[in-house]
Amino acid sequence: MDNIQKLTTQIFEVHQYFKNYANKQINNALTLRNWLVGYYIVEYEQKGKDRADYGEKTLKSLSGKLSEKGLKGFSDRNLRLYRQFYQEYPQIWQFIIAKFQNSDNQIDKIWQLPIAKSHQEKKNTDIGIESMPVEILIDKLSYTHFIELIKIAEPLKRTFYELQIIKNNLTVEQLQRSINSMLYERTGLSSNKEAVLKKHTNESLMQLPDIIKNPYILDFLGIEEKSEYSETELEQAIINHLQKFLIELGRGFCFEARQKRITFNNRHYRIDLVFYHRILKCHVLIDLKMGEFDHSDAGQMNLYLNYYKENEMSQYDNPPVGIILCSQKDNALVHYATGGLPQEVFVSRYLLQLPSEEELKKLINDEIKQHEV
Repeated sequence: MDNIQKLTTQIFEVHQYFKNYANKQINNALTLRNWLVGYYIVEYEQKGKDRADYGEKTLKSLSGKLSEKGLKGFSDRNLRLYRQFYQEYPQIWQFIIAKFQNSDNQIDKIWQLPIAKSHQEKKNTDIGIESMPVEILIDKLSYTHFIELIKIAEPLKRTFYELQIIKNNLTVEQLQRSINSMLYERTGLSSNKEAVLKKHTNESLMQLPDIIKNPYILDFLGIEEKSEYSETELEQAIINHLQKFLIELGRGFCFEARQKRITFNNRHYRIDLVFYHRILKCHVLIDLKMGEFDHSDAGQMNLYLNYYKENEMSQYDNPPVGIILCSQKDNALVHYATGGLPQEVFVSRYLLQLPSEEELKKLINDEIKQHEV
């Protein structure tokens, strides 16, 4: 019986290996096919006798002709994506030539691509970093990865996400989540970039500090950077854009209340925003501050947390967490004001506008140079 079990395990393992191997080969072939289709479309548009009349009309006509031949996956939308894929990743030509230049069969003619050398090498020459080796891109990225990447216009930003896919084996869903949560911008803004990247790529091992971002980027509120507006106005703007605020908070947050009133000894206090984190099983209390963090803010939040721990926690909840969200903070003051508190209190900045593109380029360029593939 033991021998049968061992044989079963061996057959299962070899099946899985070759299944994965076959899927990888199919994916690579699909990537190269789609790139070549994009190449042919661009060549036709540039050299065809009806080049002045190309565009949506040509692609719709081409899609119809291919459909008549029984080919699937060649809608005019997909043809536009194939064309864009070729235009954004011309360096894949190098991989195709290297892989098929010694082919002995008739398909050899397909790979003779007269692509200008300047076009092949255009990708990152203007942003001061090396291009990702094309063989690594083909090996590690699926075509659906590429589709997400070509949506990113900035070469530096796109290269940053290429690096994250390769180093952390990101799925397409994880890549989308990284882009939507603005990992590129957040990494550039952080003084501890390595910690931001490590935190983001280990969600399955999420710990309490991992749910706290610094800074929180609230540019979607549409509020100018000024001191005249009130905390109530800031809170109302967040409520008006609650869905986007939840995305900015990150995975696992569920909204519970605003201006949550707590009362003891006939004294009333109000907590600006209350959330529940479904993964960490704890309440998260947020106190909004218009100006700079003050040590008294930590004491007030600790009061809220003590109350919640004694009166609001259910049997299976973990202790509540507090986030003081302010426009400015002094790290030394935060350290001494929150150190030794019995509850978890975090202080984070919020930004109502992103830094300039030049600032982000410098910060992220430095980050990429520190990582070797």
